Amino acid sequence: MKLYSYILAIAVIFLASCQSTNISPKSQPDAIQATPVQKIVTLDQNFKIASGQTVYVPVYSHIYHHNKQEIFELAVTLSIRNTDLTNPIVITSVRYYNSEGKLVKQYLERPIQIDALASTDFFINRNDTSGGLGANFIVEWVAQTQISEPIVEAVMIGTDFQQGISFISPGRAIKNQNNNKRSPLK
Repeated sequence: MKLYSYILAIAVIFLASCQSTNISPKSQPDAIQATPVQKIVTLDQNFKIASGQTVYVPVYSHIYHHNKQEIFELAVTLSIRNTDLTNPIVITSVRYYNSEGKLVKQYLERPIQIDALASTDFFINRNDTSGGLGANFIVEWVAQTQISEPIVEAVMIGTDFQQGISFISPGRAIKNQNNNKRSPLK
């Protein structure tokens, strides 16, 4: 019994002497990082298009479960990643359509530039079911040089009643542009 008391006393002293490794709140990085400011660009007559695409990205604002009797709502993050090592791309349009093919939201008023290896994203709240089960994004991008194609995909996630689901949906190019055309004025 005495041996047990000594071991317990040593354990208490040891634990009491340990310093906390918690970082003070002031030195902790923010839990939620803000999206970098999107660099707005103007495409004028001097902007020559060497490559570009229109990309279709299927997304789901909800999915069915329990024999299609209930819906599971999902948040959607559209991610656009410039995979080129040295050259920027310009996103000219990001449009969100519902299941009937009607425009729900136009995300860009003016084109934005995404630098080499940078990315940007667009978000749809979980409780926004305006897109429906067959919603989609149409993303249009251009570049002044031949570049590696960006990755355009959506991530859907939802949690409810100790259940969670997440999955990705890759974009598919439905139109290519590589004619060294002058850009449309936007």
